[in-house]
Amino acid sequence: MDIQKVGVVGCGLMGSGITQVTAQAGYHVVVREVNDQLLDKGMKSIEKSLQKFVQKNQLSDTEKQDTLSRIQRTTAVSDLKDCDLVIEAVTENPKLKKDLFKELDNLCPRHTILASNTSSISITEMAAVTGRPERFLGLHFMNPVPLMKLVEVIRTIQTSDEVFQIGVQFAERLGKVPVRTWDRVGFIVNRLLIPYLLDSVRVLEQGFGSIPDIDKSIHLGLNHPMGPFTLLDFVGLDTTLYIAEIMFEEYREPRFAPPPLLKRLVTAGWHGRKTGRGFYDYSDPKNPKPMNLQLT
Repeated sequence: MDIQKVGVVGCGLMGSGITQVTAQAGYHVVVREVNDQLLDKGMKSIEKSLQKFVQKNQLSDTEKQDTLSRIQRTTAVSDLKDCDLVIEAVTENPKLKKDLFKELDNLCPRHTILASNTSSISITEMAAVTGRPERFLGLHFMNPVPLMKLVEVIRTIQTSDEVFQIGVQFAERLGKVPVRTWDRVGFIVNRLLIPYLLDSVRVLEQGFGSIPDIDKSIHLGLNHPMGPFTLLDFVGLDTTLYIAEIMFEEYREPRFAPPPLLKRLVTAGWHGRKTGRGFYDYSDPKNPKPMNLQLT
């Protein structure tokens, strides 16, 4: 099967990135959002990202315009009916995703492959609401999509060998590095990342060091690009808590249980960079200051 036309549902942080890299790879892309305001925001993000590549001489102005010309924007799910592959990148809400896939299953021809960009929800659970579980898989891109090379290609016990291989080849066509994995909650990346982040919060709770000292220890001592609290604020504390709760529900192991401090920060509305506060205060985004989260 030769994929010609790709649908992307959602034009937020992940959806806009997936739309961009897919169009850059030469595919015609139909991107759908619930309203024009969100579409405008997503398209502006794509244009800004492409312009950065132009400024770095990694893309020409002509290539930028060609990429944009391959993107069709819409608010109608029905406009995805002719796509060979549809990638879902909506909010991490199981009911929302299942309702969408039911609609897509009724709308799209039998050859269409359905895929989810979920970072935590069972692929099998979503495939089960369709009549094509053998043509269903996970394509989990990393954030930010235009810069990160990895894509987790996830198969269920029902995904056909052909469809799984098409998913791998599609990721390669985008210039990404695919890794193959099974439908187990967390897949590879989050299965390893989430316990590390939760342990970092526990180390802080137990008084092993301050926020900046723990960050420096990992950044400089283990040569990570950033420390765990900087990363938590970037990913979103609410997102991390949500994934951790799903993983704990699945595995029932203490290492996946969210620490109390993480729960309190999310309850307080301190979700990281996007809310201006998390483990750091981003009142001055260029000079974030650690929050005082320990008794002194």
